[in-house]
Amino acid sequence: MKRKLLFVSVAVVAVMVLLGGCGSDQKDTPAKIGAQGVHLVGAGATFPAPLYRKWIAAYTDEYPEISISYDAVGSGEGIKRFMAETADFGASDAAMKDEMMANVNRGVQLVPATAGSIVLAYNIPDLGGILRLRRAVYTDIFLGKIRYWNDARIKADNPGLHLPRLNIVTVVRSDSSGSTYAFTNHLSTISEEWKNNGPGTGKEIDFPGNSMFGSGNGGVATKIKNSWGAIGYVEYGYAKRAGLAMSSLENRAGNFISPSDASPTATLANTSRIMPDNLRLFIPDPEGADSYPIVTYSWLLLYRSYPDPDKLTALKDFVTWGLTRGQTYGPEFGYAPLPAEVAVRALDAVAGIGGSQ
Repeated sequence: MKRKLLFVSVAVVAVMVLLGGCGSDQKDTPAKIGAQGVHLVGAGATFPAPLYRKWIAAYTDEYPEISISYDAVGSGEGIKRFMAETADFGASDAAMKDEMMANVNRGVQLVPATAGSIVLAYNIPDLGGILRLRRAVYTDIFLGKIRYWNDARIKADNPGLHLPRLNIVTVVRSDSSGSTYAFTNHLSTISEEWKNNGPGTGKEIDFPGNSMFGSGNGGVATKIKNSWGAIGYVEYGYAKRAGLAMSSLENRAGNFISPSDASPTATLANTSRIMPDNLRLFIPDPEGADSYPIVTYSWLLLYRSYPDPDKLTALKDFVTWGLTRGQTYGPEFGYAPLPAEVAVRALDAVAGIGGSQ
């Protein structure tokens, strides 16, 4: 059977994205994969893991000559494996820093693959409504300065809610995490105390106060669900699937915005014009009256060169599929499809990946 690479004509798929179409009726398949097939290994962020697993299931069902595994071990461990070349691709919500990229002999191509919201999910029994939290208030909660749910500052923005004298227990990540990076980058941006005298920004943070630890977004969601008085940061889709209550947060414009399926889309609408050439863009405190305050891109980490031609072919085709047809699965799992112009630039980047020695 004759086969045709999806990535051969980036211009065609770019037009598909810009026109809002992420697929076609023609069954395109990777070209000239060897008789033994190809296995790709990925590792990294838990934030986009449900979406990537859906991509893998749908793609490999269509193209069984390619198998793909993805180990959701957290952004930090994913970067380590990628740098050690024990994975064919990595994934991170914290992208990679220039000094890290300089130590990868095969080069690094960052590819924004999806985007989503970090929410503050909580477990307060019989609350009677949606909790609203001001920026200074949720910062002080994670600084350990606000210790009880009936604190006057919380009650001031939540009249009519039943706020008990119950200990606040923050739930944070135990692993090196891009979600932690996105959350603490936001806190460092909105709070001088957090930035200069507190934990600061990072994938692994020594949070003050009374904290419990969960591994991965799923582990944090489980801890919150099982613990009265708990509040923690978690990717929106995980919180939604776990049935967790999610706070309405004050944004830069002073409005309280509740997380929803559409939250990241509105926030990301204007980011394509400021996306840098290296495709690494953080949005720690987005502008806009309707913007949800904690939104992040999530990146695939690819090598600029792949010595195995079959892996090169399969990887480029899979990622191109994810940036086009795969985007349609995002909302089902709580992720935002990439803005069209960002998707086009990501496709161009994938097309530029080649072979080596």
